[in-house]
Amino acid sequence: MIELGVNIDHVATLREARKGFAPDVIAAAKVCEIAGAHQITVHLRQDRRHIQDRDVHLLHEVLQIRLNLEMGVTDEIIDIALRIKPHTVCLVPENRLEITTEGGLDVAAQTKRLIDVVKNFHDAGVRVSTFIDPDQAQVHASAKVHADAVELHTGAYANAKGDLVLHELQRIRAAADDAQKARLELHAGHGLTVRNLAPIAQIPNLREVNIGHDIIARAIFIGLENAVREILDILNLYSD
Repeated sequence: MIELGVNIDHVATLREARKGFAPDVIAAAKVCEIAGAHQITVHLRQDRRHIQDRDVHLLHEVLQIRLNLEMGVTDEIIDIALRIKPHTVCLVPENRLEITTEGGLDVAAQTKRLIDVVKNFHDAGVRVSTFIDPDQAQVHASAKVHADAVELHTGAYANAKGDLVLHELQRIRAAADDAQKARLELHAGHGLTVRNLAPIAQIPNLREVNIGHDIIARAIFIGLENAVREILDILNLYSD
C-alpha cells in the first residue's frame, strides 16, 4: 500500500499573506484526514515563512493520523522537534532565499553529525527519513546514519521534458533499488501531481509519497477533500 502525506505548508503561506487566522491550517489538516490522507506533513522553517511553532504543537495534539515534520538540521529546530516528538522527522536542506526546497540533503557530507542527530531522535521514539536526490551515495549515507527511510527528491523528474523524463525516472528507480538493498523504507516527493504521479507510484516497494503544492492548488477549484481523494485514487491503482 502506498500511503499519502499531504503537505499543508501553502495553506499557511496564504494565511501569512495577511498575518491573520484564515485559512485555518488545523482545519485544513483535519479535512485531509477525513478525506483519507495517512499523514500530514509540514516544514517548520528557520524564517517561519509559513508554518509556525503553534501550528506544529496543535497538529500534534489534534491529528488522528501521523505528523511528519520536515526540518533543517539546525539546533533550534532539532530542540523543538525533540520536545514535540512528531511521528517522523524528515531531514531536508534549507536555504533562506529559496522559494521551496531545492535539491536533496547532502547526507554523505555530514554523516558524523547526522549519526548523532538520528540517534537522538530514535532515543525519543521518533522515526527519521532523509530527503535526498536519487543518488546511490546519498542512499548509502542515509543507511550509514541509521535513517529509517529515504524520501527521494522527484523535482528533477517533475520538471523534465521530452527524453529527460525517462532518464530521471530511471535515476529514481535505480535509487529505489539501492534503498531496498540497504533496507531503507522508500518514500518520494516534490513536484508530484495528478499528471505525473502514476509512473512514480509504479516503482516497486514505494511506501509513501508526500504531495503539497498540487493538492492545495487544485483545492482552489475542486475543494481540498476532492483534491486529496483524486491523489489517493491514483495511489490505490498501484498499491499492493
